[in-house]
Amino acid sequence: MPEALIIDAVRTPRGVGKVGKGALAAMHPQLLGSTVLKAIAERNNLVTADVDDIIWGTSMQAGVQGGDLGRMAALDAGYDVRSSGMTLDRFCGSGITTATLATASVMSGMEDVVIAGGTEMMSCYADNRNMGFFIDSGNEHLRAIIPQPNQGVAADAIAALEGIPREALDQLSATSQARAEVAIAEGRFEKSLIPVYDTDGTLLLDREEYPRAGTTFEKLSGLAPSFGAIADYELDDKGTTFRKMILQKFPDLEFEGVHHAGNSSGVVDGAAAILITSPEYASAHGLKARARVVATANMGDDPTLMLNGPVPAAKKVLAKAGMTIDQIDIFEVNEAFAVVTEKFIRDLGIDREKINVNGGAIALGHPIGATGAMLIGTALDELERQDKRFGLITMCAAGGMAPAIIIERI
Repeated sequence: MPEALIIDAVRTPRGVGKVGKGALAAMHPQLLGSTVLKAIAERNNLVTADVDDIIWGTSMQAGVQGGDLGRMAALDAGYDVRSSGMTLDRFCGSGITTATLATASVMSGMEDVVIAGGTEMMSCYADNRNMGFFIDSGNEHLRAIIPQPNQGVAADAIAALEGIPREALDQLSATSQARAEVAIAEGRFEKSLIPVYDTDGTLLLDREEYPRAGTTFEKLSGLAPSFGAIADYELDDKGTTFRKMILQKFPDLEFEGVHHAGNSSGVVDGAAAILITSPEYASAHGLKARARVVATANMGDDPTLMLNGPVPAAKKVLAKAGMTIDQIDIFEVNEAFAVVTEKFIRDLGIDREKINVNGGAIALGHPIGATGAMLIGTALDELERQDKRFGLITMCAAGGMAPAIIIERI
């Protein structure tokens, strides 16, 4: 079967996603996207006229993030006009999905050079309620038959269903912060990290802005839960609440708030890009592959609990690859909420020393449409650092979905 090769992966640092507080928050998303597209072309002496397509992920495609960021960012980066571009939305899973589609295009023989990636500027979200996905109250019929609550409320419900205590979630979160602190101090992200400049050449950000060094389990234990009031907030004049949505499906479930700002993913801005080519193109143009894509998979799961897709997605992609869980050297599982990663570890018996070894979204942040591409690059960098072979990357997505991908370092 034809192969899809990963030539390179780059990303911006993650900036705090709040206007007036984040270093990137005043940028236009097209400029942030063009930063990584320009860098990946320059680093690899890429002839941009040869780029068959740019497949970009952006979840909140509204306002300045609307209008096909993939194409607009490429034009902003000075790409040849023949390099086409599109933008897609699989919520949090968008970044992995762009790599999946790029891989399929190359492996089918239809295209030779595709750039996958994404941009998300959460500082653009005018209303924080937009960060939790739920069906608009005007669509009462769909809400009644497919209840989809706020993601944080779903995370709290999963913790209760799985019997995972807050202590375990806070410990995972403290570990995420500690690992990110070590990774940053040791320069583990430097191979992929691209500094971001303003249009006048002023340096805006060249380091991770979100991590809170020195975070401890004790400090996290003192934080108040974030989603208790949200769970019982009445969404319409019929008294609909997120808690009632959960209870429609799990009528006997009693759950309380266990997730808070310290064990949930950070609100940030960021962008990432991955260059994927055919072996023939790489050989003809002197490009040295860093990895190949072994297998990809998509999985749907319960939309009410919403966040449980990574486990079945991992099983599916392993089956497609003909591999076992023990063959995976590095796992990157997005820490949308601590319960997602903790459940993944427990369900699959993962060695904790193999998963999110440089910290995850709890410490570093989660720029929705860009995160998947960032995690693929992080996994690749770590495989090279440890001289290991296989990485599996997956993440939950709103609507009860999860994409997954396995890469093999070359």
